[in-house]
Amino acid sequence: MSSTYGNPVNPAQAGSGHAPAWLRSAGAEVWVKFLLALLGLGLAFGAALLSTASGEAGNVWASVILASVALLMATFVGLVTVPYLARRVALERLRQTFHYEVTKVGVVYVLVTLVIGIAALNTGNNLLYIVVAAMLAAILVSGIVSALVLRNLELDIHMPEHVFAGRSVVGRIILRNPRRFLPAFSIRVMPARQEKEKKVRKQWRWERTTFVFPPNRAPQSQWVRMRDWTVKRVEPVPKPPGIFEGMVYFPYLPPKLELAADLQLQFQRRGRYCESSFALGTRFPFAFLTKMRDIALGREVLVYPPIEPTDELFEILPLVRGEWESFVRGRGSDLYRIREYMPEDSARHVDWKATAKSGSLKVREFSREDERKLCIVFDNPMDGLISGAAYERAVNLTASLAWHFSSQEAEVAFVVPGHGRGTDLHEFLARLAVIEPQRDVSSRPGSPDVLREINSSATGEYNIILTARPRGSVATELWNCSYFVFLGDQVAPRI
Repeated sequence: MSSTYGNPVNPAQAGSGHAPAWLRSAGAEVWVKFLLALLGLGLAFGAALLSTASGEAGNVWASVILASVALLMATFVGLVTVPYLARRVALERLRQTFHYEVTKVGVVYVLVTLVIGIAALNTGNNLLYIVVAAMLAAILVSGIVSALVLRNLELDIHMPEHVFAGRSVVGRIILRNPRRFLPAFSIRVMPARQEKEKKVRKQWRWERTTFVFPPNRAPQSQWVRMRDWTVKRVEPVPKPPGIFEGMVYFPYLPPKLELAADLQLQFQRRGRYCESSFALGTRFPFAFLTKMRDIALGREVLVYPPIEPTDELFEILPLVRGEWESFVRGRGSDLYRIREYMPEDSARHVDWKATAKSGSLKVREFSREDERKLCIVFDNPMDGLISGAAYERAVNLTASLAWHFSSQEAEVAFVVPGHGRGTDLHEFLARLAVIEPQRDVSSRPGSPDVLREINSSATGEYNIILTARPRGSVATELWNCSYFVFLGDQVAPRI
């Protein structure tokens, strides 16, 4: 992703209403603790002075009492206030921790400084000493100024609520400068993982095993069998993919203002994308080094499966629509078909124009709008039953069917094994975003069978069932009220 420049939005103007908010903040609490500590130490110092004066005046008891009061007050301040202030300072230093990365310009500059320094030592020329001192001062100034530029900056990331794989969405990065006078220059916002990515190495892990002797004999012939531990090298668990790559660039951020930059994001696969922290970096003022400060700001994006029309969808939709309309035909206002008159039909539904043309009685048949109920079932297959590519096509096809029929005038329900029945489309898409093939259903006794539950519930719905089960294992009753898509290496509808 290329760098993006920020545009100013939403100026945060300072006003009189900021004082009450500051009094309720954590910074006000720190100042109150600090002032109370000063007051306590001042009173202890005064009591100590009075104790000395009382001792010189010959009043021993007053001197002892005042000295004890001074000691107790100093001890109280030391035990209550000083640790609190120390913790706050430690947390602030941790929050404002910087790390560095020397640039090529910085390396060249340091080498030139060393060459001039060696020349100054060899020649004893005062002018060269002045040049070396100025160059070293520039390095010191660069470090101090870049730290001041990054200090106290605030970052916020806004992501869209619903994201589909393969579709571009817009995310927004907002950078705030709450400082009153000091602006910020040349700020870069990037994922912190880009600065920490190293070569992935295998990890060592303790695992339980069994110590046997002799090791080459059959288990029943071994003399010793006892629990033991062994160390194995395992592959580290891969982290979830990040939200975006590259960086966002803000050239100038005035004080008491915020800037925003819009990002065009596109995720190629469904799943969960996470960022645990972001980094603010700058090369200001001389680009000798890139100074960065990590900001703990977790963001997570759930990417739904793509809902783009595919060849499988175009093949299935006409067949599904035809069987669904056959299932719901009856009384209603939408004309379904014109057919021959049956003795049980009402004379009100006779189509006289069609009767006159054909010479035989014809009646109109309507679809029942009040009973247009549909249930989309994704029968999650076992791991290894179908290939990974076929599984992804099946998930994408399920999401596309759900999205298409949710826009129709019908009541649509969704079923996924282990999650029950739901009617919210985005909740169903969120489940499909992270769904994986079932590992071992047999290890969970009493786990429900989705198709058996659908067959036993008389809801009057027409079902679209995507399954990888053999055709002969499906109950006969389900064929009358369901359309089956049998999953395999090629997602194909039933014949």
